[in-house]
Amino acid sequence: MTLLQIGPHAVQPPVVLAPMAGITNAPFRTLCREFSGGKGLFVSEMITTRALVERNEKTMQLIHFDETEKPRSIQLYGVDPDTVGKAARMIAEEDLADHIDLNFGCPVPKVTRKGGGSALPYKRNLLRSILREAVANAGTLPVTMKMRKGIDDDHITYLDAGRIAAEEGITAIALHGRTAAQHYGGTADWDAIARLKEHVPQIPVLGNGDIWSADDAQRMMRETGCDGVVVGRGCLGRPWLFGDLVAAFEGTGTGSDASEGYAQPTLKEVAAVMLRHATLLGEWIGDETRGVIDFRKHVAWYTKGFSIGSEMRRSLAVTSSLDELDALLSELDLDQPWPVGADGPRGRSSGRNRVVLPDGWLDDPYDCAGVDADAELDTSGG
Repeated sequence: MTLLQIGPHAVQPPVVLAPMAGITNAPFRTLCREFSGGKGLFVSEMITTRALVERNEKTMQLIHFDETEKPRSIQLYGVDPDTVGKAARMIAEEDLADHIDLNFGCPVPKVTRKGGGSALPYKRNLLRSILREAVANAGTLPVTMKMRKGIDDDHITYLDAGRIAAEEGITAIALHGRTAAQHYGGTADWDAIARLKEHVPQIPVLGNGDIWSADDAQRMMRETGCDGVVVGRGCLGRPWLFGDLVAAFEGTGTGSDASEGYAQPTLKEVAAVMLRHATLLGEWIGDETRGVIDFRKHVAWYTKGFSIGSEMRRSLAVTSSLDELDALLSELDLDQPWPVGADGPRGRSSGRNRVVLPDGWLDDPYDCAGVDADAELDTSGG
């Protein structure tokens, strides 16, 4: 089995849970870790450096890790080198995490219009400054980064960004094989992952994009030569995918169409996971109703492919208590087997006509005038 080394941390199997805003909070990470037997690396949702430095209440909750989470992994978003450096130093000095990942992949407008996320690597000098400050202030903590191919097909940045990252001491790079303009539409370009691995052979490269099953993960590694995989939308409503990934990489899985080795839960088993997920959210938030409301967005992902009817789906998506959720789930035909073809795409899948950027952003790939602390977001979690 391939071993992925992230600084001092051996990640085995070489599988990482992608940070997803509003999704990869402590409860969801707990579920994924339980199914994997604690194997792999599970990254927090996006933490804004300004909000962290200012000790925003919501942000401080988002960086809370269960005592069983090892290593603790935080993803930081920032556009100001000084603020990013302060956040990295705070994490290191206060022992808030064991690993820092930097977000240069987010394509949502509220991030890119500030010059952040997938827009930022276009500004090569700004990228270098941020990476240098993060690494210099992180102490012994490994710093990694996640990015996209570029802004659009006319502004591809990943090879330059990879070279700069390697020069500045970044420990590993994850590449989502889409541009910001693609958002989550179309097909991920796995060839770009292979090219990046050839371009920066001195550090691990992880592939991301269109991994819906354990077989997809192994195929990506075979076809690209990457050192590990980052799984995002593929685990929405499927936290047991991490158990499949462990089985695949440890050689105990027998293939996605087989009845042994990979998870093929009945609706009864899925319903039990749904109820546990909602329960964990309520305990984490400290309010059952708010936890169940937060869980609503997961309902469609968990139930995809099962025959439960549109009216019941709507009812499940407006529940406000665990008892109500449990009662509705008990009305389903819980003996339904795992539906054929249920492992396909989930979550956002559309592209965008254009990427929202600061005025004049594309005029010069090196000049970063006007990008300062005022461009920082003040809230975390996307």
